[in-house]
Amino acid sequence: MLHRFQIELSDIDRGVYESLDFRVAQHPSETYPYLLTRVLAYCLTYQDGLEFTPGGLSDPEAPALRKLGTHNSIDLWIEIGNTSARKLHKAAKAAKEVIVFTYKNPQALISEIRTSEVHRSNEILIFSVDPTFLESLSGRVEKNNRWSLLVQQGQCDVTIGTETITGELVSH
Repeated sequence: MLHRFQIELSDIDRGVYESLDFRVAQHPSETYPYLLTRVLAYCLTYQDGLEFTPGGLSDPEAPALRKLGTHNSIDLWIEIGNTSARKLHKAAKAAKEVIVFTYKNPQALISEIRTSEVHRSNEILIFSVDPTFLESLSGRVEKNNRWSLLVQQGQCDVTIGTETITGELVSH
């Protein structure tokens, strides 16, 4: 299913204020927490050139989101969920910056990274999104979505119509 998101982004933490309009294809096996974490990751790291990786979930070796640099190098590699240490090792060798947004237990991911040989593991940024927040948003996803997203001091406020749903983004 294809979802359209029109999001008024006010990321006070990064000083980013944009009107975003994008479409996200939901793979048949993709859950709403995964889909919404992808959407939030796009907004929370938004910059010119950031894209959902062509092929999406169909290509398990590709990042969920990326920003290409000169000569098709990867400037930014973004993973969703608790990806494997092997994939993070590959990502850290291929990209200048690696970020993981997880909606699962971040400690399991951190533990796997610490016990594995992951290239530049100390430079990988890990953020966890509150599962209750995602669950609240899941019930509001439609084919066409018009949201406002305010990000301030690690808190995300998503306003849909007259309702605001608040969640926490934790950096690990």
